[in-house]
Amino acid sequence: MKKLIVLITLLIASVGYSQILEPVKWSTSVNKISDSEYELLATASIEEGWHLYSQSVPADGPIPTRFSFVSNGKYLKKGNTIEEKGHTIDDPIFEMEIKYFDTKAVFKQRIKLKSNTPFKVNGTVEFMVCDDSRCLPPTEVDLEFIIE
Repeated sequence: MKKLIVLITLLIASVGYSQILEPVKWSTSVNKISDSEYELLATASIEEGWHLYSQSVPADGPIPTRFSFVSNGKYLKKGNTIEEKGHTIDDPIFEMEIKYFDTKAVFKQRIKLKSNTPFKVNGTVEFMVCDDSRCLPPTEVDLEFIIE
């Protein structure tokens, strides 16, 4: 019985002290293009040694970065979310050529306003990150863009 209690105590202590990895932090901003067009910018700040994957990856590869925006009747999306150039490498984990970002990535989505009153555009980004030896499970983060 003593051994069981010690084992449970050690297990609880190790879980309590385990490190939660969050190698990507997201921030948002908005650029005014014209009176009726804006550009939504989602910026990923990536910790050294980690890779954030592109929106376009080969089949059987990592989970691609995906953006979704909540429609609210005050705007229309113009085209798809675009991304920076990034790096294309022969990835040792997935054994295929994959585009990824390190340190920083900026994703842009243009919208056309249907209203002149201030509002928020809510969205989410789903993404996966890996380092040279492991991958974290896909993560989803809420994004908010303020149109003024």
